Amino acid sequence: MIRVRRAVQDDVQGIMNLLDQVLYVHHLIRPDLFRETGSKYTVEELKAIIDNDKTPVFVAIDENQVLVGHSFVIMEDHFGPCHTGYKTAYIDDLCVDTECRGEHVGKQLFEYVKEYSKEQGCHNITLHVWEGNDNARGFYEAMGMKAYMTGMEVVIDELR
Repeated sequence: MIRVRRAVQDDVQGIMNLLDQVLYVHHLIRPDLFRETGSKYTVEELKAIIDNDKTPVFVAIDENQVLVGHSFVIMEDHFGPCHTGYKTAYIDDLCVDTECRGEHVGKQLFEYVKEYSKEQGCHNITLHVWEGNDNARGFYEAMGMKAYMTGMEVVIDELR
């Protein structure tokens, strides 16, 4: 039985462990951009993110109280002369522990974020998926997501 809830300070180490898994996946796909090891955030930065209502973090906890997944969300407001005035929930990161993949933890996290986003009055949920991360793309498509924008690049520094 998996339970999803808002992250608390005691979840920091479990989240840091999952962030290592995310980094490694990104490194395999884009070693020119991502190191094999390191950390996206310091412990202090992660604690501040967890405490900020504009950047809620959600965690999936198994029946043994082990953190097995997380989702970082950034609440974005789009107001101005060219926007219609809407809120977006941007999923900055969603990870399920490699030991638990295929057990629908990701789906439960995504559905929790979707419900939270509705409650916050969001118009949409967005995220980015790296080209080559076919498993993630397939998962998000199964969750009903579709492409709304395409990012493009030309690598000009071939020395990396």
